Amino acid sequence: MKLAVQEAYRGIRNLEGGPFGAVVVRAGEVVASGHNCVVSGNDPTAHAEIVAIRKAGASLGKYDLSECTLYTTCEPCPMCRSAIHWARIRNVVYGCTRFDAAAIGFDDELLYRILAGERERGDYTERNEARDECLELFREFESMENRVRY
Repeated sequence: MKLAVQEAYRGIRNLEGGPFGAVVVRAGEVVASGHNCVVSGNDPTAHAEIVAIRKAGASLGKYDLSECTLYTTCEPCPMCRSAIHWARIRNVVYGCTRFDAAAIGFDDELLYRILAGERERGDYTERNEARDECLELFREFESMENRVRY
């Protein structure tokens, strides 16, 4: 956790993003670390956890990080929780809670309410289009013998 905190300090002192740091560890060894780079990268997905997960996947040469533990300075937001799920990380250790983050302006409560079905998202629209063409793409992928397996 100390390394995650150090990463967070590095990020805020370099004005790269919010006070968030993360470290991926496997078998007691640090695989990758990262801090929030939303501002410096103009990338709203560059949360500390995402940055660390991307680096860990590249370092290990695989997307399955099930043997790893993620240490992060704050409870992961819904996007980061999804990345943790897709990376198959089984253990997450965090410092501050999402309520601590909300107290300093990083409030994800709307997202939690949308995910819980308590509220609909109102600031963008969605529509289903070109389904037949997209289904054909899915069928081809499914029929490939040498396709990527998840």
